[in-house]
Amino acid sequence: MAESPYAFEMHGIVKRFPGVLANDHVDFACREGEVHALLGENGAGKSTLMNVLAGLYRPEAGEIFVSGKRMSFHSPQDAITNGIGMIHQHFMLVPSHSVAENVVLGLKQPRFFLNLASVEEQVDALGKQYSMSVNPRAKIWELSVGEQQRVEVLKMLFRGARTLIMDEPTAVLTPQEVDVLFQTLHDMTERGHSIVFISHKLDEVVKIADRVTVLRRGRVTASDVPSKGTTKAQLATLMVGREVLFFIEKEKMEPGNVVLKVEQLCADNDRGLPALRDVNFQIRAGEIYGIAGVAGNGQRELAEVLTGLRQTKSGVMTFDNAVLGRQTKWLSIGQHLAHIPEDRAAFGSVPSLSVEENLILKRFNRAPISTGWSINSSAVHKNALRLVDDYNISTPTVETPVRMLSGGNLQKVILARETSEHPKLIVAVHPTRGLDVGAIEGVHRILLEHRRNGAAILLISEELEEILSLADQVAVIYEGKIMGETPAGKADIQSIGLMMAGTKVES
Repeated sequence: MAESPYAFEMHGIVKRFPGVLANDHVDFACREGEVHALLGENGAGKSTLMNVLAGLYRPEAGEIFVSGKRMSFHSPQDAITNGIGMIHQHFMLVPSHSVAENVVLGLKQPRFFLNLASVEEQVDALGKQYSMSVNPRAKIWELSVGEQQRVEVLKMLFRGARTLIMDEPTAVLTPQEVDVLFQTLHDMTERGHSIVFISHKLDEVVKIADRVTVLRRGRVTASDVPSKGTTKAQLATLMVGREVLFFIEKEKMEPGNVVLKVEQLCADNDRGLPALRDVNFQIRAGEIYGIAGVAGNGQRELAEVLTGLRQTKSGVMTFDNAVLGRQTKWLSIGQHLAHIPEDRAAFGSVPSLSVEENLILKRFNRAPISTGWSINSSAVHKNALRLVDDYNISTPTVETPVRMLSGGNLQKVILARETSEHPKLIVAVHPTRGLDVGAIEGVHRILLEHRRNGAAILLISEELEEILSLADQVAVIYEGKIMGETPAGKADIQSIGLMMAGTKVES
């Protein structure tokens, strides 16, 4: 029997959850020595399919072959034993342990005595072999995000993985770190490794992938598509079934008066350590002010301070000519301030409540929703029907719990609730994180419409492409400091990347 050219093959995979057919007889195969991109909208079944391959889920039907041999995985250990490892978007590392300790964590051998010096030598040699050098003695918390990702890859290589599943691997990397990662993946495929690359960033898919497979609603709509010669627009159409606009025309506007001014702002994080250090900026009416940066550099604390959820240590914030500080001030401007939080499920909504109930969370105590001590059910229902239509929210009924909605439609519910009363200031934190290209287009349209209507918008995002396409002014935050600011039209990717890594650049 001839040796199979495929690292793995999946045939007729079926995986169901209560009320959902996540994978409907899916075929997917990856050749040895290639990067194969797996694309699809939110809820298309990508993660489910890869969790089946990684041994986290067991399918109701279908077969898996590794190097031509039929396999049945009962756990991730079975998958890694057969050379398949998955690197999740959120790293599975212990911050207080060293690199070497994390690499061997969970292994059955050695059982009683760990020769850490020997492990450190092996990890160091492995890192040099694949051009992923990292100090094996360093603690995880001491490493940059890019270095932590290298540790995750080394963990899998140390365990003998020949196929790596990478779920949104560039989501938290600087442009320079992305370049390093792509060189690493190229070196790995040159050595015969296979990579499954899951990403929403179609530019990166076209750049790094050899072939592409697309899922839509649990089924394969395109397979073995060569990335060479295929455009972003073609891939997006395969994903969502219609033409998608990546860059929505942004009207040239003359910004109005200053809506928000921040001066010498300082604040601590949850551990009492400095998170914001003398932050200064201002946003005018009809202007989008974008803040770029790698996660964990003060973005969350800045959004919480601006929305009254975190106390400042020092500094002055002026909103619409009123100096803010006390909680009562924030409560008085609540209806003029919109907040799109980074965690839409845990913080931006109440999953067990219906669409119509989530849509009134900011105005349940005001007419016409509230009449005295009671809620006007008819007004609640009419409000929901209007907003579902205005914001194009796809939901079975307005009584449906929001936990049943896709990520894109849940985000539209939050946007509808927060922006339907024409706020003067919108604080949008990672508004398109984890969304597919179709949902991203919808969110961008909403933000640009409010910009056109005169709102001041603070856009915090780790997606440089999003910042540069939407923002009028771009700033970079690093360790709680603004490293530089520039008009979006004059922004330089390399300079922004340097600032994201901690190098201060003149505005």
